[in-house]
Amino acid sequence: MAEQTAPADIADTGDDPHRPDAPGDSGASGNSGGSVGPDGSEPAKSDAAVVRDALGVGVAVGLSGFAFGVTSAGSGLTVLQTCVLSLMVFTGASQFALVGALAAGGNPFTAAAGAFFLGVRNAFYGLRLSQLLALPRAVRPFAAQWVIDETTAVALAQPTRRAARIGFTVTGLTLYLLWNLTTLLGALGAEAIGDTDAWGLDAAGPAVFLALLAPMLRTTTERAVAAFAVLLGLGLLPVLPAGVPVLVAALAAPVVLYAEGRRARGNGAMSTGRKGTQGDSRDDADARNDSRSAPQADIHNDAYNDTDNDAPREDR
Repeated sequence: MAEQTAPADIADTGDDPHRPDAPGDSGASGNSGGSVGPDGSEPAKSDAAVVRDALGVGVAVGLSGFAFGVTSAGSGLTVLQTCVLSLMVFTGASQFALVGALAAGGNPFTAAAGAFFLGVRNAFYGLRLSQLLALPRAVRPFAAQWVIDETTAVALAQPTRRAARIGFTVTGLTLYLLWNLTTLLGALGAEAIGDTDAWGLDAAGPAVFLALLAPMLRTTTERAVAAFAVLLGLGLLPVLPAGVPVLVAALAAPVVLYAEGRRARGNGAMSTGRKGTQGDSRDDADARNDSRSAPQADIHNDAYNDTDNDAPREDR
């Protein structure tokens, strides 16, 4: 599951709703009815609106669990193994990476390593959400199971802590239930079909993965990383064991970012050089203008002095 949305813009009023002391910290019902925000310029988001948005994300992404169930069963996992994987791991990108490597004949440890590295990002989400949600310590271990792309995106998009908690909870609950239900249905369907390759269902996993990834490639740098990763993965596929090319393809990100940094520094140096050259040219032009204007100033001064000298004679 790789859908992400940008956090909503918040008016700069000095009260950051994502701080522990922000309005709406407690479970008060101040946001239950679309009241005006603290700066008086933007209505606060109602609980119903938060629930509606969270349900939309949860239902839309949760249905893709069917594709995972089909892919997992087609890779050789049993229905029980497929369902346990969704129940315990519950992070779609890592699950698809794991069963995809296994389906290609990869080593289970290599496949697990690739899935692990994809799931590391959730730990960083947890650091941010722990401050935003400020849940009781007893609840945090259970909430950690729902820290994924979608719940993080919905929570961060809310204007207050109360709304963030509602968004996180509704998204997590909806997505967890639907993802596991559709995983079971997909695995049972694949088992009933038999040979999923004959139906072309072995391509369901990669297709869903690409569909989730494509909307995230918004900048040129992100598209360059994705393209380079594809080249590395496909190029190394014939010479490395299954699952290893996926790990090597992760090197595309630091390589592209390093090249982008060098290009930016080079452009900065060229821009500085051009500014320096333009500055020197302006200084030379100013100097020439001063040299041309100096004689003219002397002529005007001489004419003025001659006029002053003649004036007394005329009076006399």
